[in-house]
Amino acid sequence: MKSQPNSTLFYLILFSIIFCLNLNAQTEDELFNMITPDDESETAILPERMIFTQRLLWGHKGLFRKTGIAPLNLEMREKELKLRKIMLKTHQYIGYTTLLAMIAQGIIGGKLYNGESDLYETHKRMGKIVNFGYFTGAGLSLFSPPPLLNRKVRRLNSIKAHKILATIHFSAMLSTNYFSDRDRGAHKASAYTLFGSFAAAVLVFKF
Repeated sequence: MKSQPNSTLFYLILFSIIFCLNLNAQTEDELFNMITPDDESETAILPERMIFTQRLLWGHKGLFRKTGIAPLNLEMREKELKLRKIMLKTHQYIGYTTLLAMIAQGIIGGKLYNGESDLYETHKRMGKIVNFGYFTGAGLSLFSPPPLLNRKVRRLNSIKAHKILATIHFSAMLSTNYFSDRDRGAHKASAYTLFGSFAAAVLVFKF
């Protein structure tokens, strides 16, 4: 009977690896379709719409502009767009790894809730790994240089769905950590919400 959880873990990890490799085989155009302009006649080198973290660092009066680290000119913007692609690609790979860690954490957590108290420290350590991967990936996305254009899209597409799900799983991540040693039921509910929304955020780029 003891071999069943190990067998389940093996198949879950195997499925996740196959899924992630298959997901990565998709075209990058969908993920990075806002890095380069659709209309080559556009001459603006910064988009009008930027998220707060991008404006803080990369905006017209951003920290990198004021300090001279990244002066605002066409040559620098070309370098920034290359950096953006690297950061988003790394964000993507870290997302896959974090998803695998979440699956392992969920299995360990399930055993812990079923009375295997000797796994408590393992559960805590795995939680730190999940946190590190999650917030590293989030930072790469939030602080990447802005795209050349960032048009507002009314219809729902993969990028918009990814951002909506990101809001959900970010809140769930904070909630999971907050309730970790405070409320067992709330911690478990937050963890399920986190995994479901995070997995969906990864999956959404497949369609």
